[in-house]
Amino acid sequence: MKVKTLTRGAGILLPISSLPSAHGIGTFGHAAFKFVDLLADLKQKYWQILPMGPLTVGDSPFQSISLFAGNPYYIDLEDLIEDGLLLREEVDAHQWGASGECIDYAVLYENRYTVLQSAYKRFDCRNEQYIAFCDASKIWLEDYSLYMALKYHFGGKAWYEWDKPLRDRSKETLAQYRDKLSEQILFWKFCQYEFYRQWEILREYAKKKGVQMIGDLPFYVAYDSVDVWTHRNLFLLDARGRMKCVAACPPDDFSKEGQIWGNPVYDWDAMEADGYSWWKLRIRQQAAMFDIIKVDYFLGVVKYFSIETGKTDIRDGGWSKGPGRKLAEVIEKAAGDKKIIAENMGTVLPGVNKLIRKMGWPDIKVLLFAFDGKPDNEYLPHNYADSNTVLYAGTHDNDTIVGYYRDCTDYELAYMYSYLNIDSKEQISDAMIRTAYSSIADVVILQMQDILQLGSEARMNRPSTIGSNWKWRFSDELLPEERRNWIRTQTALYRR
Repeated sequence: MKVKTLTRGAGILLPISSLPSAHGIGTFGHAAFKFVDLLADLKQKYWQILPMGPLTVGDSPFQSISLFAGNPYYIDLEDLIEDGLLLREEVDAHQWGASGECIDYAVLYENRYTVLQSAYKRFDCRNEQYIAFCDASKIWLEDYSLYMALKYHFGGKAWYEWDKPLRDRSKETLAQYRDKLSEQILFWKFCQYEFYRQWEILREYAKKKGVQMIGDLPFYVAYDSVDVWTHRNLFLLDARGRMKCVAACPPDDFSKEGQIWGNPVYDWDAMEADGYSWWKLRIRQQAAMFDIIKVDYFLGVVKYFSIETGKTDIRDGGWSKGPGRKLAEVIEKAAGDKKIIAENMGTVLPGVNKLIRKMGWPDIKVLLFAFDGKPDNEYLPHNYADSNTVLYAGTHDNDTIVGYYRDCTDYELAYMYSYLNIDSKEQISDAMIRTAYSSIADVVILQMQDILQLGSEARMNRPSTIGSNWKWRFSDELLPEERRNWIRTQTALYRR
């Protein structure tokens, strides 16, 4: 297997949602272009974002209504005003949240689509680019736009709560609703057109600035999704569409109690019989959108953990065999010349690392897992086998560096001080960044929160919890010139 190595460099993890804006959440607008400028100014080669799909209950980007559609929240309203599709007073008539530091998803849900409906009413559906987009995307767009129209028609209910003819996709019933909800269907197509149009402009700008985009591909799909509704045969569901078991995770480095995610589990035999066509389509779309594809929870390709629906004790769950190399080779081929990062963090299974090495994909390390006082810890930089490695200080599921060391034991702190050659907690954050940058790892990715030296209040996600996650937002004022100079210096010093 030919190894497609990544260029030595550094990058920043910042989801689109965390960008500053006047309208409640980050978008593909001016702040996104300004952030690309910031990355270039800081000599960063990579921008990693989180999944960008439309959200369902819980607001997690890893639980999306569609694995192909984009989140309409990211459509920049200022851009629509400039295009004459919105009036300033229509946007300003709504509240977008009480704080620019935190996303209020309830407010967005109430107001965003109302404003986008106003833009749609002024949009000319005879637009040639729009028609071409709809034609090129029809393999997923037709079902997605119908699903969203139905979902709103039935007051937000998921497909498995609909009447049997719709739930089971009766052709006659689907045709009736396509006719009945035709205007709403066109609205959802318009939202996807604007999402992808604005994304492509931003991506091209990043390319000109020498910044590569890393996209995060969720491994599982939400039960309340168009993907499950339209491909029930590819999931372990009963005749009525109810989940026989759900995806879960035993205790690991991210959650000491384990996690019950609740996603439907794949029917790998059915997927293999179908030639993994659904996965091929997913990977090809990601390859068209990003320079590098990060496959979330790659562990599940080798072995996946699940628990019977309705059970709540993680000890009742168990491991099952995944498709392994068969799917890995499908992913590699479908990605074409785009590079793959396979996430192998958390639960450690030897077969996962072995498969990743066979594929020639980079290993992943997390520096926050390194300081347990054991010199042979695999996450310590002196134990890295080769440079084909992507090193994170921490991920969106971890605490920030500052938040992490506040809870360390005296023993862990003593080892950390010795390893990092420091003598106080205040020095840990920068020492970790220097250690990561100076390592042999080809790529180092830092959360923006860690560059800003923020504490647990800025944490992006706390696994196994809901209600307070995915809300943190970045502001330019948080990054003074002195801090920018320090990052530039480290980047140049260690040839990043």
